[in-house]
Amino acid sequence: MSKICDFQHKTEKLILCGESNFGGHRCSNRWKYIQWGFLSGQAVLGAYSLPSLAEDINNGSSFRKEDDVVNSGSLRNVEDSSVISNEHTSKWRIFTDSGRDYFLQGNVEQAEKFFRSALQEAKEGFGERDPHVAAAYNNLAELLRVKRNFDAAEPLYIEAIKILEENYGEDDIRVGAAIDNFGQFYLLRREIEKARKCFERALKIKRRILGEGHTDYAETIYRLGCVLSLQGHVKEAEDLLLESIRILEDSGQGESILCIKRMRHLSQMYIKTKKFADAEILLRKILHMLELSKGWETMDTNIAAEQLAFALQASGKFKEAEELLERCLDALKGLIPDQHIQNAAIMLSIARGKLQIINELIKADTPTAMDELDMAKSLLQTSMRISQKNVDQSSKCKGKKDDIRVLGKSRRDMLSTVLTLLRSLEVLVSLEIIKLKHLGPRQYDPAEVESAIKQCISSYKLTEESTYNHPLVKAEYLSCLHQISELMSLGVKLSSTELTADEIKKEILRIESETSKSRASDTGSVV
Repeated sequence: MSKICDFQHKTEKLILCGESNFGGHRCSNRWKYIQWGFLSGQAVLGAYSLPSLAEDINNGSSFRKEDDVVNSGSLRNVEDSSVISNEHTSKWRIFTDSGRDYFLQGNVEQAEKFFRSALQEAKEGFGERDPHVAAAYNNLAELLRVKRNFDAAEPLYIEAIKILEENYGEDDIRVGAAIDNFGQFYLLRREIEKARKCFERALKIKRRILGEGHTDYAETIYRLGCVLSLQGHVKEAEDLLLESIRILEDSGQGESILCIKRMRHLSQMYIKTKKFADAEILLRKILHMLELSKGWETMDTNIAAEQLAFALQASGKFKEAEELLERCLDALKGLIPDQHIQNAAIMLSIARGKLQIINELIKADTPTAMDELDMAKSLLQTSMRISQKNVDQSSKCKGKKDDIRVLGKSRRDMLSTVLTLLRSLEVLVSLEIIKLKHLGPRQYDPAEVESAIKQCISSYKLTEESTYNHPLVKAEYLSCLHQISELMSLGVKLSSTELTADEIKKEILRIESETSKSRASDTGSVV
């Protein structure tokens, strides 16, 4: 599911250029004219998906699209005649373009060789302390960041900033943009306090030069807000995200993809702090804009509807959420295959809402509650069947391709698939507990849930032994085990799974121990 500042799932375009963009130089004829694109967060690398703030910080940094580049029209334009041209500068352009091309092909090792060669040629062609050399440093640093070779990348960013400061002064907009870029590096590295200091300094420079109404100023405000959110300063973070959105709206970009992403991120923060009414307002606004601009025949609109449904469920509006999710299922029939994991996730969401409805009705209107229970179980069984099929397919495809972007996508797909499978099992077991308490042990038949439990435990064991294993998977598996343990405590014996209550408890202790060790390790690694 798309999330803004989703360190989870966000692809933004970098400007591709064989020329340095410092000072507003013109690119070679192959690329369009841009001003100061590189140091406003862009690199020569091209498109790359990095983790997003809300989802995991997972994922990593946020590069901007070409139309998000600083519009530094007030900066000096350097005409082609003023740019140094010799054998080394020609090689620099060629090596930079080649490095970019190899990167886009997924061959990062070959790309690194060319970017290192480009750096050397820039030094010899332009001089050791020329801004073009800073561009070459930054390109190489960005590539090393993609490879997660952080220790090697950091000094390159620092050197690029030093060169720019020597050429333009410490308060120049190009320095501010480079520092903003460096802050993104620290954010990906989880060095949150260093990232905050970078963004604060960049913001000060941009405020003075660009003004508080500039969209690039809003970009840094947004990033600083993300950092403050990670540090627990929730109110300050919300205020900054609101200000960032306001600036975009005032500049006529209120319905842009960028603004919608920021509104989504802010709505997630509202949900996290239980400000469901505020989140609902934002998400309804997003859905309305997408309905008008794109209609329901696009994934963007359906994702927006799913996010609104989640907020509605969180605020107890289960029936309205269910109607919205059912509309999504209907709209997706023409967009994705029936066996797509997105369908399974929506069915799971509907079943979760029904679980809450059942809990409310079970005593007051038992027949209706049991009807809802049967419908929820049917949805979950379909969800689990789709998820299991996708798990099996992903397992067969594992290791067949070595493109880093393909592998990254396959891992994310596998993660979402296994999570959907385990979450479906957890809700299913919850329904079975309700049914058991209503019917009593004598009339209760555990055959269906036994099969589901056996299937999900088997799938977890598969991911546990692979590179697809993830802390989120462990957490969901642990929740499932607790639900299974509760079911068994009510007198249910899982004969077909050969699992006893004691074995379930031992498995719970094992996963809890592993999770605790992982948390301790993560805490120790964050500066």
